Amino acid sequence: MCQQGSIWSEHWKRVRLAEVLSRRVEPIDLQTETLGGLNVIAKITFGGELVLREQDEKADYKGALFRARPGDLIYSKIRIAQGSMTFVPDNVDHVAVSNEYPTYTIDAGRAVPGYLELVCRTQAFRGLLLSFASGNTTKMRIRPGEFENLEVPLPPLETQRAIVARWKAAQAEIKLLEQQAVVVEEQSRRAFEAALGLADLPGLGDLAGLRPRVFVLWWSESDRWSVEPNRLRKLGFQETPQSHYPSLSISTFGEVIYGLQVCPEREPRDHPTPYLRVANVQRGYLDLTEIKQIEVAPQELAKYRLEPGDVLLCEGNSAELVGRGAIWQGEIEGCVHQNHVLRVRLDLQKALPEYVLAYINSSAGQTYFRSKAKRTTNLASINSREVGRMPIPLPPLDVQREIVRRVEESRAEVTRLRAQAARRAQEARVEVEAAILGSEDLPGF
Repeated sequence: MCQQGSIWSEHWKRVRLAEVLSRRVEPIDLQTETLGGLNVIAKITFGGELVLREQDEKADYKGALFRARPGDLIYSKIRIAQGSMTFVPDNVDHVAVSNEYPTYTIDAGRAVPGYLELVCRTQAFRGLLLSFASGNTTKMRIRPGEFENLEVPLPPLETQRAIVARWKAAQAEIKLLEQQAVVVEEQSRRAFEAALGLADLPGLGDLAGLRPRVFVLWWSESDRWSVEPNRLRKLGFQETPQSHYPSLSISTFGEVIYGLQVCPEREPRDHPTPYLRVANVQRGYLDLTEIKQIEVAPQELAKYRLEPGDVLLCEGNSAELVGRGAIWQGEIEGCVHQNHVLRVRLDLQKALPEYVLAYINSSAGQTYFRSKAKRTTNLASINSREVGRMPIPLPPLDVQREIVRRVEESRAEVTRLRAQAARRAQEARVEVEAAILGSEDLPGF
């Protein structure tokens, strides 16, 4: 067994997990129970969320299954060091796990389930797990015997409950801040669309959308053989928005072009040039923490070099990437962009980049992208022609400026709320870990 005494404080008594946990090995007889009636675990996220298999995924499952009951602790043998562990919620029954997910009942007379979960998420506990690592630490396997032999601090039940209560109170504060940010975003979206007189059609603003399994559309009403555009048409989506202002296609007041294809011939040699990838273009901002280089001949640079005010849009790949965009402000001299990032260069006498991007991020804008995206099983993308054809209501520049000002005020408030939530989350982690380690600086413990 690994040396654990130097990791935990002497403030609380330490016990082996085997003293408070009992392994549940309860095979499920698939001759008497059907897969369709079971909640089969697909994975446990690093945040502890239980993800269940869909019905069609269960049909392909092969192998033994074991029962897990509400209140049981479950962990992933190869992902626990990253936080892949959870407790079965009280409202989920008929849970089934493979042998990659050891399952335990808890001695409620000695340990509070929520407390054990917090212990297993501390940096100290992760350090214990990493002591078993060999080779690739992201896929190391922690066997049940090793897990059960780990020592953890175990204060009195009253103290365990107090630690859990403090954690839950902090999570409620964080959730409230995040909800407030969502409300501000929604209010901003509605105000933006109201300023343009856009119709608020149900089901179009929600990116998840309304996805009926069956709907009827006359062949004459369809302009392409694709489910999503036809679903949107059925819900009442109109390509040219009804607005207080006339709509113009982007190509009438801007130029849309692809960037450079990244290929072996473009390996940087004589003319290494910084370029933007899809990963650099986030929704509403640029992530410039990692910038790669590409070979660009001097005679090509004029065509592909980015200029302040360029609107950059992701071509796609996955559905959530289609139309994701940000504005280039000249952050890196002589920077270009790859072919999966579309550049929209606007006539600034007609349209403000901030206004155009705000419209693209609106419900109407995102619905247009969803209606035009080409889809395969797991991929979606939009081409430059469809972006150029996108109709946008175009008010006078002074109206655009006022709309943008309000959008940016709301965005600043959302940023403030989310930063506050992030700070509170970090404070909560520090407070609870200190309590578990037995810090005497924290009152109430």
